[in-house]
Amino acid sequence: MAAPRSYVLWSYCGRGWSRLVRTCGPRGLHSSLPAGSLGVRFLSQEKHATQTHFGFETVSEEEKGGKVYQVFESVAKKYDVMNDMMSLGIHRVWKDMLLWKMNPLPGTQLLDVAGGTGDIAFRFLNYIQAQHQRKQKRQLRAQQNLSWDEIAKKYQDEEDPLGGSHVMICDINREMLKVGQKKASDQGHKAGLTWVLGDAEELPFDDHKFDIYTIAFGIRNVTHIDQALQEAHRVLKPGGRFLCLEFSRVNNPLISRLYDLYSFQVIPVLGEVIAGDWKSYQYLVESIRKFPSQEEFKEMIEDAGFQKVTYESLTSGIVAIHSGFKL
Repeated sequence: MAAPRSYVLWSYCGRGWSRLVRTCGPRGLHSSLPAGSLGVRFLSQEKHATQTHFGFETVSEEEKGGKVYQVFESVAKKYDVMNDMMSLGIHRVWKDMLLWKMNPLPGTQLLDVAGGTGDIAFRFLNYIQAQHQRKQKRQLRAQQNLSWDEIAKKYQDEEDPLGGSHVMICDINREMLKVGQKKASDQGHKAGLTWVLGDAEELPFDDHKFDIYTIAFGIRNVTHIDQALQEAHRVLKPGGRFLCLEFSRVNNPLISRLYDLYSFQVIPVLGEVIAGDWKSYQYLVESIRKFPSQEEFKEMIEDAGFQKVTYESLTSGIVAIHSGFKL
């Protein structure tokens, strides 16, 4: 008989984060989450033993999963600091541009994969709340004849500032999720968030559940990128959108040479000095070079079933935002 499978959900419940662990047989079960009923699927224990790359190193697929996990377990606590140092803060602009491109509306159900530290999720919630505040101000300006008491009451009786929006943050690494949960608490994000420990290659959700799927600087670390893309397509609703922010191919020869010099000579040193981990940042630099070009990745997204696939290169192609729709 097959061993029971399990899934883990983290959600904010009043006083703090609660951890729900369920085990079940092969038939599965469903869990009720803050944004409504979201079905949960279960991770298969079967893996195919073939060769792949871990940076410039050739390893078995099973071995890569463990090595990538160790990398992010090691760098989790210094992940945000290193992002600022490595990119000179530009990663914040790239992530803001992802949200501008997304332009989510109140009520949007977002799945952010490999989003453990919460950067995309918090931007999403802030974006929705800002929309709500602008709407509120427009309504008040349109009602200039209201008394002060009526205006105060309108603010007090206002509906959910998220308009029913919810973000599911899914990450395979427990330490990264812990960092994100602490940041959420520190920044005052209490509503509209659920944390899920899960694998991008076999997402623990039923079909057609999300309006938008995002993955930022995560998909190049996935062993089977094609499988992760198929899973993204599966969990999106018809009309749903896939958005990926990832390092890509520099399109300027001079900048490319300078970028390579900085990547291989400076970033691992920063990793050692700030995070005490040279090897993890050497891998991160190498993994960027192994990731497909903008056009190649566009074709992979189309092969997964997405339509109207486009991409925008940022900062001379150092990163790119790919977009596709499930139609």
